[in-house]
Amino acid sequence: MLLLLVLSVFSTSIQLVLGGGCVPRSFGHSSHVCVCNSTYCDTYEHPVASQEMVKQYVSDRPDGRRLEMTELSWSNESSTVGLTVNINRTKTFQTILGFGGAFTDAAGLNINKLSAEAQSNLIASYFSPEGAEYNIGRINMGGCDFSDRPYTYCDTVNDTELVTFNLTHDDNVYKIPYVHMAAEMSQKEIRMFASPWSAPAWMKTNNALNGQGGLIHEYYQIWAEYFVKFLDAYKANGIEFWGLTAQNEPFDGFIPDFTFNAMGWNVSMQREWVVNNLGPTLDNKGYGDVKLMVHDDQRPTLPAWADGIFEDPLSDQYVDGFAVHWYVDFLGMANSLDKVHEKYPDKFILYTEACTGSYPWDLEKVLLGSWERGQDYIFNIIEDLNHWSVGWTDWNIALDMNGGPNWAGNFVDAPIIVNGEADEFYKNPMYYGLAHFSKFIPEGSVRIGLDAAGYDEGEVQMVGVELPTGEIVVVVSNKHLDRTKTIRIVDPAREGGNEITVEIGPESVHTFMWK
Repeated sequence: MLLLLVLSVFSTSIQLVLGGGCVPRSFGHSSHVCVCNSTYCDTYEHPVASQEMVKQYVSDRPDGRRLEMTELSWSNESSTVGLTVNINRTKTFQTILGFGGAFTDAAGLNINKLSAEAQSNLIASYFSPEGAEYNIGRINMGGCDFSDRPYTYCDTVNDTELVTFNLTHDDNVYKIPYVHMAAEMSQKEIRMFASPWSAPAWMKTNNALNGQGGLIHEYYQIWAEYFVKFLDAYKANGIEFWGLTAQNEPFDGFIPDFTFNAMGWNVSMQREWVVNNLGPTLDNKGYGDVKLMVHDDQRPTLPAWADGIFEDPLSDQYVDGFAVHWYVDFLGMANSLDKVHEKYPDKFILYTEACTGSYPWDLEKVLLGSWERGQDYIFNIIEDLNHWSVGWTDWNIALDMNGGPNWAGNFVDAPIIVNGEADEFYKNPMYYGLAHFSKFIPEGSVRIGLDAAGYDEGEVQMVGVELPTGEIVVVVSNKHLDRTKTIRIVDPAREGGNEITVEIGPESVHTFMWK
């Protein structure tokens, strides 16, 4: 009997590994991580919608499911439930750009600690058809706090001709190879964008990469040419950028003793530089098609920044969109996005940075297995999409067990945490939360109306899109701790059966997909 039991357990284990599912491990937090190494990582087939059935993908805390797929049958029988959702294809909103994360120095440093096979599994987890299928990547232009030291590409004092401009070891070893690996694995075009944290210290009012300081006016044109040098250097390495942000978090450079790389801009300064220097320089050097985003800071300040930028009509010719970070979204004010879209409907809004564990009250920067942090991602993505964001970009794609490296000690959490000593990495619930969108909502999808009766946005969140190929995807999340919600989804455009009734368990996220 003991031998049969051992063989049974061994057989179950082999089936789990060969089946591609999560290998769970608990670190004592609210849920588990999924463990990957050089020989194994959980994988998920590229979703293909069915004409006859609704495919439902579930991740949750109570049952520990991760992107578990089941099929639901359509019905003609109406049911009376607490929440009915009618699909309204005639009501359309923004076109989706996509979802992704940042190839920071820190991410590359951590990935580089893994064996070649484990590195491949990590990048595949994000970009391959069996992974989260990201189609957006961000790169820090020069050093940022998530580097092992402060640096720029031209630290030679007074090199106004940028003769010594050069990519660093960080670009050549920790960023460029992994961008290429992602592109080779992906079946999607990856939209890469770059953001600067600081100009060289000698160009700045405080002669430092951090702290309170801005760009000296006489260097405005040189700083624009620095951007072109960067684009040229990456192009020579086979990477062309879809977009740029004018400055990462321009308000940081006005904070006395700010701890990491920053450069202060107010809106009138940024407007002047974009209109007189950066925009014309990009045009003249053959980069006029690169999408230029302004702001790249917190959403409460977005409406005033947008108004300030477009005080000059010439801004319209150079500025394509607005970049937003999530760090004060807990204050609310999602209507800031609505106001900007209503006033500037031809300019897109893209979330360009988010992470958990960043606040002073986050005493543990890395919480391996935290379902709550995954739920924070899910809630924010749904909220932002429902307020005109065209996509959502995570911060570091991989950090170490401490949430670094970070030269300024500004540690945070990430969807994937690398344990270099064990040659393994851990997928947090954040990874799966984001994958419920990135894997199922490709570029070119259009947000559509969800007409809901009995909708309690405080507990249940949802967003719906129509894919470029006509399929419908609806993502629904129930963040309640112990209450199951019964939801009826009705698609009036379908012939025959056109509704399903499904229970949405507590602390769960569900992606529904059908033709």
